[in-house]
Amino acid sequence: MEMLKLGCIGAGFIGNFQAQAMKMVRGVELAGVYALKGADKLAQFARDNGLGDCRVYPNVKELCKNSAVVALFAPNYVRIELTEQIVEAVKAGAELKGIICEKPLGRTVAEAQRLVELVSPIKLPTAYFENQIHIKAIKNARSQLEPVQKTMGPVALARCAEEHAGPHEPWFWDPIRQGGGVLSDMGCHSIAVSWFVLTPVGKPVTFLEPVWVTAETALLKWGRDKYRRELRDRMGVDYGKTPAEDFCTGTIKFRHPDTNQMVIGQFTNSWMYDKQGLRLMMDGLGPGYAFEVNSLSSPLEIFISDAAAAAAADAESALEKATATRGLLTVQPNEVDLYGYVDELADMRDAFLAGRDALLNWQYGLEITKLVQAAYMSAERHKTIYLTDPAIQKELKSYQSLIAQGKGAEVLGLL
Repeated sequence: MEMLKLGCIGAGFIGNFQAQAMKMVRGVELAGVYALKGADKLAQFARDNGLGDCRVYPNVKELCKNSAVVALFAPNYVRIELTEQIVEAVKAGAELKGIICEKPLGRTVAEAQRLVELVSPIKLPTAYFENQIHIKAIKNARSQLEPVQKTMGPVALARCAEEHAGPHEPWFWDPIRQGGGVLSDMGCHSIAVSWFVLTPVGKPVTFLEPVWVTAETALLKWGRDKYRRELRDRMGVDYGKTPAEDFCTGTIKFRHPDTNQMVIGQFTNSWMYDKQGLRLMMDGLGPGYAFEVNSLSSPLEIFISDAAAAAAADAESALEKATATRGLLTVQPNEVDLYGYVDELADMRDAFLAGRDALLNWQYGLEITKLVQAAYMSAERHKTIYLTDPAIQKELKSYQSLIAQGKGAEVLGLL
């Protein structure tokens, strides 16, 4: 198998998580890193774990010259600037086989559209990294239910949720730099998975047509005085001035283009889930059948008493976003595989070596951005947004939510 040399832009949480997943993927090595901070540590991790002779590069151009694939794992607010540099490097002679962008593709539809347009002239395969679609439990459920669907019909209702106690880095909490709150950060996951679960097996990921979106956003925990002060002191972000939502929920109706059958996808996301840690819950209901996924169902549980708690200083050694080091802890022995990162990398490897887009490309990322922004529009206006309306389609092209503009107090209020 040909070895695919991957260059990573960004060395934060997602870059390190992806590096862990690479240990389980044949044919991919971490060849280089460019980042403002953390690059040396990530490169050392790669060398220590047999992921290749990873080197730290001083700029995007040098990274591209020494990589076959470049992954944008940097913060949302620098994606366009970095993509421009990648395109310039390719035009200057860098021989890339593809470009990866971590979700979300853009903070607005205009940004996502700009990224698609930037890479179009260089005609390179793209991969939009949405790991949850690659979760083995989701894929296995669809595969096992394929013959059932042929007899009974496709899934009619999908419900997807992702919840935890809040992001790691300050920029995630900042609605201006991040592009919103939990809807932008995690709603993109749940919207994508619900669309995928509803799609008949064997059909393209955008086969179902989105018809309308209705959504709500709220600031339920981090707007309270106590937690607002905690967030300001810990992350330097003041939700008294520029709040973002810590909870969202919504519904999207999709239409089957061949049968006109309508199906429903529901999403729920929060940064206020103070239990064992990150929880993913998905289910699909069809006529006469169903499946469920719960990431907190683990074959391993650990109990730590109050007396022993001082010895367990790192809560996240058990589970991503864990907030406790004592009591009955859920432990996932292999989170990167559980959440779909391993299969996501493998899909990218196979696609780029074959000279084609990954299962999810940047155009798909643009479609997800449209649905996320339509959800913000619905929550702002307290009305259903009809996605087939040409006027709405035009408005979404230049729409930026009030929350993303730093005007979240106008729609969220403060407690």
